[in-house]
Amino acid sequence: MTNKLLLRAAVAAALVLVSAIGASAQMSEAIGIRAQGMSGAFTAVADDATATWWNPAGLASGAYFNTVVETGRQRQPTNESAVPASETINRGFSLAYPALGLSYYRLQISEIQPVASTGGGTPGRQDEGSRDIRLQRLVLSQFGATVGQSMGSHLVLASTLKLVRGSLATEVRPAIAASIDAAEELEGPSETHAALDIGALARVGRLRLGLMVRNATETTFFGDDDRGTGLTLDRRFRAGVALGSHSNLTMLAADFDLTRSLTATGEQQRAAVGVEGWSVSRRIGLRGGASVNMLDTDRIVVSGGASVAVRKGTYVDVAGALGSDDSQSGWGFALRVTF
Repeated sequence: MTNKLLLRAAVAAALVLVSAIGASAQMSEAIGIRAQGMSGAFTAVADDATATWWNPAGLASGAYFNTVVETGRQRQPTNESAVPASETINRGFSLAYPALGLSYYRLQISEIQPVASTGGGTPGRQDEGSRDIRLQRLVLSQFGATVGQSMGSHLVLASTLKLVRGSLATEVRPAIAASIDAAEELEGPSETHAALDIGALARVGRLRLGLMVRNATETTFFGDDDRGTGLTLDRRFRAGVALGSHSNLTMLAADFDLTRSLTATGEQQRAAVGVEGWSVSRRIGLRGGASVNMLDTDRIVVSGGASVAVRKGTYVDVAGALGSDDSQSGWGFALRVTF
């Protein structure tokens, strides 16, 4: 009898531990074509409408009016038959004035990873021998309103109040029937939660310092499997620094994750550097960058991008990224209007 009670207690404890796992998706770099072209070194740059995602405080340093419509896709790794793997498809619309931003983002994150053969452990490449594969699909539709407040002449604090509608679906299948395409077909129940992002931006001369707190109020979505497994959008901290030229035609930037995130391919804590340069007429802009997982420095992702003015104040932005060992790839396209 005692043994049965101990067994039940152990099972109950295990269910508590897995009932709300950390968000297994690295979503920070999924939005913003300029940001993607700079490998995500954008927290202190964030001066267009995508500041509603990257750093709400950046709105105060942007143009009087700015709107962005974008789409993109990221995959990790690029090998179609690799397990574990993840793919993110994003769509977005954002509109910004210096004191107000409105945004809508839709992200679909599909993942496959081996089912751990023993209790505990984190998903990773060491589990590739497992016969069963866990498929997961998370769809997030986020509506946001961004407002900010200047604290003197050098500091801006701002926040994005979000209404997030999420749908989580999970399923375990034999390896022969598991793929990213199969994960994309899963359907789960939908939930709606309120959430909050907070940002700060300090400007001293040409120097910009940014801090972003994503998911300040953590949100959990529950799937449709029998275990009631949930996925939590964890609180994440990211810092950035940027240095502009006298005319701001050139911007050098660096970003650092201050917290770790769990992805389908393991834990990540990224650092990124990027550069953006514009022609004197501001009709053509070029950017590039590189990022690395500080917990696995052998895997470097390089990126590049460009902006072309199709008319005054209207730009087509493109970006692409590729891992040095084909571990990650991505592309993005946006139409941006500013004046």
